[in-house]
Amino acid sequence: MSTLKISLPASLRSFVEEQAAERGFETPSAYVAELIRHDRDRQQLKSLLLEGGESTPSIAADAMHFEALRAGVSSPPRVGAGR
Repeated sequence: MSTLKISLPASLRSFVEEQAAERGFETPSAYVAELIRHDRDRQQLKSLLLEGGESTPSIAADAMHFEALRAGVSSPPRVGAGR
């Protein structure tokens, strides 16, 4: 693992230390690393959503498609389903 030094004003340092303790992180560094991972994951999800929104649909989402989805949701569960 590599080290990254950052400078924070006293108020932010106190906040990070408090959050780390309250949320059960072993160190403030572990808390900051989790924040960075969360931001990375959020950016990746945003990118995938934008990519999906720009892609060509594989099936037509017309009235018949949504009716078939509704029928599948409203039908009673089969005995032994999920086993």
